[in-house]
Amino acid sequence: MPNPVPDPVPEHRPLTLTVAAVVMALEGVVTLLLGGYVGVETVVGQPSDAVSSAFVAGFGILLGAALLWVGLGMLRTERWSRSPGVLAQIFAVVVGVTLIQSDQRTIGIPLVAVALIGLVALLSPPTTQALYGEHRDGV
Repeated sequence: MPNPVPDPVPEHRPLTLTVAAVVMALEGVVTLLLGGYVGVETVVGQPSDAVSSAFVAGFGILLGAALLWVGLGMLRTERWSRSPGVLAQIFAVVVGVTLIQSDQRTIGIPLVAVALIGLVALLSPPTTQALYGEHRDGV
């Protein structure tokens, strides 16, 4: 008799998908913290434009939460998580390159490196097989 309760840790999740999930979680936590920092600075500091600062803080918090949600989808081996994950890594590479070109190498280089690790992990054959392979039982 089949088990009606799904396994919380899918047995078909490869290491590459776990690496991608960790990258997403790392990016999500950092983005969430930066958004929170901007929010606190907006409240306790004297921003030149409080509305813009509040928007940036809210956007950072929302984006960080979204990245964490996508990372959770990867841990659950949910196929929907791949597209936003790849898109996030492409944007991270663009932001990292812009930071490098702006002489912010200490931030830009690690960001590009982490994003490239995430892209390689998401686009690797084991990840593709886990998300879209035959073992998915027609899902």
